[in-house]
Amino acid sequence: MKFIEHKRSREVEAWIRKEVAEQKVRYRKIVAEQDALEPKRDKWIADFLHRIQTRGFHVHFDQLRKIRPEEVPVKPKRKFRVVF
Repeated sequence: MKFIEHKRSREVEAWIRKEVAEQKVRYRKIVAEQDALEPKRDKWIADFLHRIQTRGFHVHFDQLRKIRPEEVPVKPKRKFRVVF
């Protein structure tokens, strides 16, 4: 793969550095907000897993299927990752 040779002006380099810094600040803020939701998220997940095991979920139109406990995935030991 061949790249086109180009040079950036000082103004462009400064703008890129500024944008990157601002994006890192926004990213850290989003991560902090997502981490603060962890207790609620754990409850939401537990409620969902309970609901699909007791009530079931729609497979087709009005057909419900209950999930057996052995089909429920085990919570990983790593930190929960939110992709955004």
